[in-house]
Amino acid sequence: MKGAPTALPGALILEPRVVSDARGFFFESFNRRVFAQLTGLDADFVQDNHSRSQRGVLRGLHYQIRQPQGKLVRVVVGEVFDVAVDVRRSSPGFGRWVGTRLSAQDHRMLWVPPGFAHGFLVTSKVAEVLYKTTDYAAPEHERCIAWNDPDLAIDWPLEGPPMLSAKDAQGVRLREAEVYP
Repeated sequence: MKGAPTALPGALILEPRVVSDARGFFFESFNRRVFAQLTGLDADFVQDNHSRSQRGVLRGLHYQIRQPQGKLVRVVVGEVFDVAVDVRRSSPGFGRWVGTRLSAQDHRMLWVPPGFAHGFLVTSKVAEVLYKTTDYAAPEHERCIAWNDPDLAIDWPLEGPPMLSAKDAQGVRLREAEVYP
């Protein structure tokens, strides 16, 4: 597996070594030692999440103000535009975002460190996203930043208005959000 840095310190794009032949493919989607070598972290993943969404669904930008979760995100069906936003006020990257396409075809993954908000837009007919988290879901600590916050100016590859959950439609601007110190 190879790791490629992004414009935000700590967020990485991981590219596994895929072995393919006429039967299909095989790759190691997670190896704790390799992950530690690439990130410098000995992450303890405690929960796996799986979502399925149709084209135009936008999920995010989510984070937990307590029990922050690092997320290792990959797509197993379809394609998404995946985004991480640094919401650590003390970080030089505060308020900046990175976005990348992840697909079942390229097998790439995005490491979203604790202290970042995360979201994605489905760009294929359907997409299934799997992600490992470093802490458990804690609904009482969930926060949501508006996907269309003009201060963030995320360049979502939209073909029309996105489909949002009621919670995501109520996201707040970063300047009003509870963030990490």
